[in-house]
Amino acid sequence: MAEAGRVKGAWAARIITLFPEAFPGTLGLSLTGKALAEGLWALETLDLRLFGIGRHRNVDDTPAGGGAGMVLRADVVAKALDEAAIGTPPDRARWPVVYLSPRGRRFDQATARRWAGAEGVTLLCGRFEGVDQRALDHYAVAEVSLGDFVLTGGEIAAQAMIDATVRLLPGVLGNASSTEEESHSHGLLEHPQYTRPAVWEGREIPPVLISGHHGEVEKWRRAEAERLTRERRPDLWEAYVRGRPGA
Repeated sequence: MAEAGRVKGAWAARIITLFPEAFPGTLGLSLTGKALAEGLWALETLDLRLFGIGRHRNVDDTPAGGGAGMVLRADVVAKALDEAAIGTPPDRARWPVVYLSPRGRRFDQATARRWAGAEGVTLLCGRFEGVDQRALDHYAVAEVSLGDFVLTGGEIAAQAMIDATVRLLPGVLGNASSTEEESHSHGLLEHPQYTRPAVWEGREIPPVLISGHHGEVEKWRRAEAERLTRERRPDLWEAYVRGRPGA
């Protein structure tokens, strides 16, 4: 697990995966990639295959009780989790340990904020039919889902969750206010955005945005954010309304 160039105390993501070559992937691009190169956060991969059993380093076996597919073995996963735990605090609030699973609690902006406030996170990328439940129970591994769909493995989900978390770390985006104005930051979807030219294909920028009246701009943006959330995400809108003072 590489430490070269890492800023002391920098947030770290440890990934247990059968495909370490999948990383950093998109995390090595743009602002997250620049921050990674500058040591503002660290990415450490553990190849699950290295903890496999026997000459062929087997990591899986058939499901108990029958059924299609294969299941990652508890003893193999345990060795990887033990390795990933070296140098990390046992307190899960300070260092979450997570299995990326479609049956887990859905990842959201609040989760990203919690992870960004921790010292780091360990993510276990599943494959095949999943992981032996005994390993998850023994290590008190949380289960988190990217959404209500099934992926071939956890690597893509891991990159998405890490990206959402890393951009909240100090110094990564450069402009802290930008994270406060984005979708979900206040429980609402983001308002529409516009830029030059002022007129394109007969469509004009809303006049209020070029009026110079900052108070009116903010009122418009809030109204649009509320409208879009109400129309597109009634679940978010209901939670937002419940959370407002006097609701």
